Amino acid sequence: MTDISLPPLRLGVDLGGTKIELIALDPSGTVRWQERVATPAGNYHATLDAITDLVLRCEQQLGQSGTVGIGIPGVVSRHTGLVKGANSVCLNGQPLEQDLGQRLQRPIRSANDANCFAISEATDGAAVGYRTVFGVILGTGCGAGIAVDGRVHEGPNGIAGEWGHNPLPWMTAQEFPGPACFCGRHGCIETFISGTNLARQYREHAGVGLAGPEILARVAQRETAAEQVFCAYLDQVARALSHVVNLLDPDCIVLGGGLSNVERLYQELPQRLPAYVVGGECRTPVLKHCHGDASGVRGAAWLWGR
Repeated sequence: MTDISLPPLRLGVDLGGTKIELIALDPSGTVRWQERVATPAGNYHATLDAITDLVLRCEQQLGQSGTVGIGIPGVVSRHTGLVKGANSVCLNGQPLEQDLGQRLQRPIRSANDANCFAISEATDGAAVGYRTVFGVILGTGCGAGIAVDGRVHEGPNGIAGEWGHNPLPWMTAQEFPGPACFCGRHGCIETFISGTNLARQYREHAGVGLAGPEILARVAQRETAAEQVFCAYLDQVARALSHVVNLLDPDCIVLGGGLSNVERLYQELPQRLPAYVVGGECRTPVLKHCHGDASGVRGAAWLWGR
């Protein structure tokens, strides 16, 4: 339960590499205010200014104050208080929660953007009523977050859910050792099941360079090469998710990101998972997101509870 002494509004900030979005929710989840601005490229202090301006303008317009949660493309270390692992590199090594808290004169809560996705869908989205939720973002990259009882599960290192940087399970001879990943290793799950790498696999198989939406259009048309690549992709996703089931056994898996709009994922993944899950049985539902692109910013707002 949320502390009744907290203000009623929940303000969420989605801090991305190209845009900053702010949303204000009332306790029912109704959007009271929403706005996007461009992210000041590579400028940490200008980014703080932009977030501060959004929050203060929102509160002035609504005539109410709110709690502030922020989703970031990295994590804040609970040991140092500094951002680490952010692909918006100007954030790394910065005390974001402290600096923003000083400007707004209130405590700030932050979480990785994939964790915000999981919280959003667990709070008032596709995963309502499920206790342990594994939220997956299949987009340009591949991220995941964990929500338990509607709260972020980060772990002491702040990296719970960083499933995309484990190696793809049971690689075939053709897959091994896997492509190089930006993390410095080879064969990470992300290097197979992200949208970027679906395009890579199609290019290697068919000799044609196409963007993800074009490949998916060919899949829908049952083009032979696209179908072969997509079936291999489905198997890779199933293998990757089976490790999550074996380790965490979540009550549900929710998919988000651009690739999550492919309906065949929800038809075929539940059929493929039992072949890789211990015991040969898997009843874990694989669900489509409810809030789409808004899940990240809504989850940031719900970091303070409903």
